[in-house]
Order: sequence, then structure tokens, then C-alpha cells
Amino acid sequence: MNELVRFLSEGDHPVQVSLRPEKTFELFKQNVERGYVHIKFTDTRGGTELGVQIDPNRSDLAAMRSGVQSGRVVFVGDLTLDYVPVTCVAQIDLATLEGKGRLEVLAS
Repeated sequence: MNELVRFLSEGDHPVQVSLRPEKTFELFKQNVERGYVHIKFTDTRGGTELGVQIDPNRSDLAAMRSGVQSGRVVFVGDLTLDYVPVTCVAQIDLATLEGKGRLEVLAS
């Protein structure tokens, strides 16, 4: 396992939602409705941005359904980082679009 995957799978790390052209709740909500978000781990050199396809069965999106920009959501989705299959778990505060996240290495 490489250094980046090992680092991101050791405990929680600060994350933020990556949105373009600007970081707004409405744009974030649209991405969630499409089932795909970009999560940036900010404590790596230059930041590590991962595209995560949201698994609705393992994620908690109840706070987002209220339409109010408060509360927390939890995204869970599988991806491959540097040839290593991982699960990304990120808890995001809807007011700031920031939170904590980690990777869980999947058995190969």
C-alpha cells in the first residue's frame, strides 16, 4: 500500500467539498442529487481531491432532504486510489461544506 492511501486510512482528516465554479449549497445539493461528489482531503501536500460516487444505502443524507442548510450528512462510496480499492467516508457540515473524512482499505 502506498503512503497516501496509508495516511488517509489512519484516522479522520479534515475535508471539504470541492465545487466549481463556486462553493454553494445549491451546487452541492445538485451534485448529491446526481449521486457524485468531489471530496478534498486538505491535510495532504497540495490537497487530495477524490471523486466519490455516493452509495445511497450506506450514506446518511436525511439532513439534506429538509432543504435547510444546517446539520450533517455522511457520504459513503467506493473508489480506487493508486490501484488500491477503498471506501471513502466523509461527514460534511451543511453550513460550511467542510468536515472530517477517512478511507477504509477494502480487502482485495
